[in-house]
Amino acid sequence: MFLKKHLWAIVSAVSVALVCWGFPLCAWAQPKPAATASADAGAAEVETAPDSPRASVGQFVELCRAGAYQEAARYLDLPSPNTDGAAVARKLKSVLDRHVWSESDLALLASPYSSGNVSDKLPAGVDELGTIPGPKGNEPVRLVRRAQASGTIWVFSRSTVERVDIWYARLSERWLFDALPEPLLRPGPADILYWQYLAMPLLIAIAWTIGRLFSFLTRKVIAKAVARTASKWDDELIEKIGPPLTLAWGLGVFALLVGRLGLYEPARDSVSKVIRAGFLVALFWSGLRAIDVSKSYLLEAASPGRASARGLVPLGSQVVKLLLFAAAAVTTLSELGYPVASLLAGLGIGGVALALAAQKTVENLFGSVSIGVDQPFRIGDLVRVEDVLGVVETIGLRSTRIRTLDRTLVTIPNGKLADMRIESLAARDRFRLHAILGLEYGTSAAMLRNIVNDIEVALREEKTLFAESMMVVVKGFGPSSIDVEVMAWFETGDVDKFVKLRQELLLRLMEVVEQNGAAFAFPTQTVHIKSEAKALSAAV
Repeated sequence: MFLKKHLWAIVSAVSVALVCWGFPLCAWAQPKPAATASADAGAAEVETAPDSPRASVGQFVELCRAGAYQEAARYLDLPSPNTDGAAVARKLKSVLDRHVWSESDLALLASPYSSGNVSDKLPAGVDELGTIPGPKGNEPVRLVRRAQASGTIWVFSRSTVERVDIWYARLSERWLFDALPEPLLRPGPADILYWQYLAMPLLIAIAWTIGRLFSFLTRKVIAKAVARTASKWDDELIEKIGPPLTLAWGLGVFALLVGRLGLYEPARDSVSKVIRAGFLVALFWSGLRAIDVSKSYLLEAASPGRASARGLVPLGSQVVKLLLFAAAAVTTLSELGYPVASLLAGLGIGGVALALAAQKTVENLFGSVSIGVDQPFRIGDLVRVEDVLGVVETIGLRSTRIRTLDRTLVTIPNGKLADMRIESLAARDRFRLHAILGLEYGTSAAMLRNIVNDIEVALREEKTLFAESMMVVVKGFGPSSIDVEVMAWFETGDVDKFVKLRQELLLRLMEVVEQNGAAFAFPTQTVHIKSEAKALSAAV
């Protein structure tokens, strides 16, 4: 019945989450330019020859990244000495960055052998690095072997160099490359250009603003829909997931905006990983907020008679949060490309040392589980733990905190607490009244019988006492008084109420004693002194 009543609200929330999760990933997954890989299988593992195509391409890329385009022009077969080699090198680098990226490095597309790739069916001394999409099909990017004064090297062929201007003119971001200063066009970490780094803070600010607006509107729409329900947990959940929803919407908007920066393929992959990791953070963050709402809802829904269930809710929520946090850390690190498997394996190898170092922590953790299952007390209970008397404030995974009557805070590790003697005063359903009335020895037997009978009548007239268990008896003759024992139980579990009821009843017992003409005895002793002088004269 509960699921049927709230199913549409749950489906709405999940649908919004899926939309926020999915649309930026779909927008981000734009077609990636295809790269023609080297025909040498496993070439990355082969030692690169210094006069190979791979060595030349690597040197060309490194020089261009450093801004040394004039030196990079050494690897171009220029059509004439008057050609601006530096400009051609810069344009070629931009074209290659856009169309001929591999997953690891551009240079790995080239052959590592001095003779090039002999199995590509191209003439000797000619190698193909990749292709550039053109109006009539793919156009090849090739290298040729040339002899120079310093030795034989591979350079970009003349036909490739002659088409660089045409390829460069087709780039959508060509106007930006021509307008920005050259240092800002150099790639930084993760192959993101420095001008793109400068633009990202602005995009983040815009994405955050729009994401916050979308989050507000989304929560308003859902809140209006769930307003027809009588329950309050859905309203609290909508309010709690505001920050995670803002993050999700902001990441979605950022994914759309950053796609307009024209990131190179390696940079696009890196930013995509960060965005997906951010969505994971938003998802797990929402889960943590939902756990808090569930905790409050379960505590309110649990009936007062189900004390064990109410006591397990706080501990259970902490355990679930811990597990969710661990899952979030592993999943996010895996999404960012970290070797989670090897990391977990390393943790397994060091598990023994960790277990030895964390013996007390594990002991306290199992102690908290034992306390949660056994339920010797709950938060808010008045307990006595050996010589500590106070109210339980917090039951954590490691320790339990008790607020004493002097308002001090005592922290006891759960591992030790599970083995200690615990007395829960809050579990009492009745409070015992036990009093010894010491009457003077001048009290007669008749007066004593009347006092006992009148006390019994007074107890039975008290409606707050447990009528089936009362006792008023003459206990015995003490050193200085005749002792009357009174025992009864108040039917209340409230300490404050018991104190007041006990006061009124004790005053009533005092009135009974006074009305019968008796009095309470003082602790006294009579000392008889015998004179030695009188004893001697009597003997004579």
